[in-house]
Amino acid sequence: MPTPMIEKLLVLQDRDQRRLALESQLRAVPRDIAAVEQKIAAGQSAREAAHGELLQLEVKKKAIENEIGSAAERQARYKSQQLQVRKNDEYQALGVEIAHTQSEIETLEEEELRVMYAIDEAKQKLAAAGEELQRTTSGHEARIGALRERETSLQSELQQAQEAVAAARSLLDEPVRRLYDRLATKPGLPVVVAIQEGKCGGCHLKISSNVDSERRKADQLVTCDQCGRIVYGEP
Repeated sequence: MPTPMIEKLLVLQDRDQRRLALESQLRAVPRDIAAVEQKIAAGQSAREAAHGELLQLEVKKKAIENEIGSAAERQARYKSQQLQVRKNDEYQALGVEIAHTQSEIETLEEEELRVMYAIDEAKQKLAAAGEELQRTTSGHEARIGALRERETSLQSELQQAQEAVAAARSLLDEPVRRLYDRLATKPGLPVVVAIQEGKCGGCHLKISSNVDSERRKADQLVTCDQCGRIVYGEP
């Protein structure tokens, strides 16, 4: 059976491991919240991108409308000039300009039609992005709320765990605490391990006969000659 000192160390180790686990979980909470917030931001970006695309198309449509208006004004002016000219070559030249302007207007109108179709698609895309954002945001916000509640709960649990660790440490002599702290830093928990089939429960290497002999005396702490962990076993 473990000696009273080993039992105290095992209690401390168990409480320390729980403390470390709680600290790890607490560190993960801000990362989890940030990940959820990134999903919300991605949804907002998708909606903003769809809105920006729609605005660009509407600006393009307005520009085409202005070009069509300008071309129509030119065409009307050419037609008015054509009625006033006397020379046949001037009349024909204006006719060419009128035809060219008409072709330009038709091309612009075709482009305008394509843009109008694109605007309809962009509106549908914007509506879908907005619906998706609304649908997912509520779920994401609920997730963030749950994470913050979890964070508060973990902080309370951690405080209790820290108090339990302090209570367990108070039962150990200073030299034992120093040894424990040194091992807890390197190689790290667990630092108090059982000998199993003649092997250290930490590094899993065979212990020396000297270590085995020393630990059987059960009157002092014995460390593995391979990894330095505190070892114990059946006397």
